[in-house]
Amino acid sequence: MKMPKPGRAIGAIGSRGPGMRERIETAHDPRHALRRLLPYLRPFRGTLMAVCGLIATYTVLGLIGPYLMGAAIDRFIAVKELSGLMRISLWMLIVYLLNNLFQAVSAWLMADVSQRALKTLRRDLFTHMQRLPMNFFDARPAGELMSRLTNDIDAINQAVSQNVTSLLAGVLSLVGIVAAMFILDVQLALASILVVPIMFGFTEFVARYTHRGFRELQKHLGGLNGVMEEAISGQRVVKAFGRNESTLAAFRRSNQQVFRAAVRANSYAFLLMPLTNVLGNFFVIVLAGLGGWLALRGLVSVGIIATFINYAQNFVSPLRQLANLYNAIQAALAGAERVFEIIDSPAEADDAAAAPPLESIRGEVRFERVEFSYRPGTPVVKDMTLEAGAGKTLALVGPTGAGKTTLINLLTRFYEIGAGRITIDGTDIRSVRKTDLRRCLGIVLQDTFLFSDTVLENIRYGRLSATDEECMEAAGMAGADLFIRRLPQGYRTRLAERAGNLSQGERQLLSIARAILADPAILILDEATSSVDTRTEVRIQKALLNLMAGRTSIVIAHRLSTIREADQVAVIDHGEIVEKGTHRELLARCGLYYRLYVGQFKGHPL
Repeated sequence: MKMPKPGRAIGAIGSRGPGMRERIETAHDPRHALRRLLPYLRPFRGTLMAVCGLIATYTVLGLIGPYLMGAAIDRFIAVKELSGLMRISLWMLIVYLLNNLFQAVSAWLMADVSQRALKTLRRDLFTHMQRLPMNFFDARPAGELMSRLTNDIDAINQAVSQNVTSLLAGVLSLVGIVAAMFILDVQLALASILVVPIMFGFTEFVARYTHRGFRELQKHLGGLNGVMEEAISGQRVVKAFGRNESTLAAFRRSNQQVFRAAVRANSYAFLLMPLTNVLGNFFVIVLAGLGGWLALRGLVSVGIIATFINYAQNFVSPLRQLANLYNAIQAALAGAERVFEIIDSPAEADDAAAAPPLESIRGEVRFERVEFSYRPGTPVVKDMTLEAGAGKTLALVGPTGAGKTTLINLLTRFYEIGAGRITIDGTDIRSVRKTDLRRCLGIVLQDTFLFSDTVLENIRYGRLSATDEECMEAAGMAGADLFIRRLPQGYRTRLAERAGNLSQGERQLLSIARAILADPAILILDEATSSVDTRTEVRIQKALLNLMAGRTSIVIAHRLSTIREADQVAVIDHGEIVEKGTHRELLARCGLYYRLYVGQFKGHPL
């Protein structure tokens, strides 16, 4: 029985309920996500320390500029000394040039560090996804998983490469300005810092809602990607059934969810900008009024007031910058949670310790009292015992959903059995390495998957060390050489996505050539001819006979005409074997196999 694949079911576009998303989305502490990100930056401690040094340097330079301006007013402008004014103006120019230079260098270094760190994070995420069990992918749309690899990683990239330096510079600038203010004049400094608790109090209030909103936004973006991936990859089905409007409706629903989540996420964050503008203007008014009053009493100079107003503007600027950064930082933390959720998902069961190599096998396959369930309490395979002799052909037939493909999934260890055991030449497949097991299995499926690469490389996928000549020889044995040479660039022709520029039969012949090149000891054919016409089926059958020669073959077939010569036929219904025997023996019993056969060949001789 085949489990549904949400990423392919076009009929289910937009119908994934919240239950599925809730299983994917779990609440994580953003501080925990931040701690998980830090190890990816640890290898670059030296560069990060250099960046911090540069940030501290250009922050100090940013504080010196306003001080020089105030000094110029008091010492030179007030007494009309042009030469002194020229000298201090030159120093101001040097200070601001160095300030901008150090900012540029620190930004470049941080961008380099972030890209290296995220390269490692992206590698870890993709590598772990390759180790996840099949049931993980069965329960998750491909578009949502792609969102983790693209949107979420990009959100982290924006925060690390740009916003970390801005955050550090803003904090240092705030601290430096406050310290400089107190050094210059305590009364004006005390008046100035009254705005600080107001700003941070409001930021803390916004923080409670912004993180929640951005996390919800990232979740809905993943859902939207899933809808779009299904609709695009299933265009033939959409158009064939005239479901363009329902597909658009599903997209509009998902797009509306993203829109609402984005509005909620940004509404609070956007409040910070106008507030900082109001507080900044209020800050300048307070300083101008209080400074003027103190200046009239001879307590401060005009240059000090000018310096404070400049500091006030520079003080509000980092606060405004921090308000803008909050958007990206919250999105990055939400993305990090989703990325680490995948990395924390349990990987496929490990191979047995000190597993022996599986070499020189004869190909005898036995299922001994095997039981399996995709979901607890719903058995799919029930106490099944079955054998395929070495070099023999075993055919599995039965109604759709009987459990035939599930047996193949268990043999390949895409899923682990619940009870019993499966052996190859008497060795339990759970005691050998999965790579060794799958190396001795060759699989030809009904739904052929070919990569967007050349014909030659798609064949070579069966054995990466194969030469061009070996690939062409395999294509010849599969009966594919003739049509390949008719392609525009022959074996060098690049296939479109999902090999859309080939017919179904041609795709199947390429998959057979790939299996021939792999030279497996055990061959698995899962309805390999059910989706082609009768004439193409004859070509494929000839290729399959070449492939099956001398190999143990397990064949799943709906077209019963293809298994007449099988050494044994097992009829499966509701996860149990109801009949076993040869084609003629089963017809003679007039049981389920007979009814299936007569249903396909009414009027044809038995």
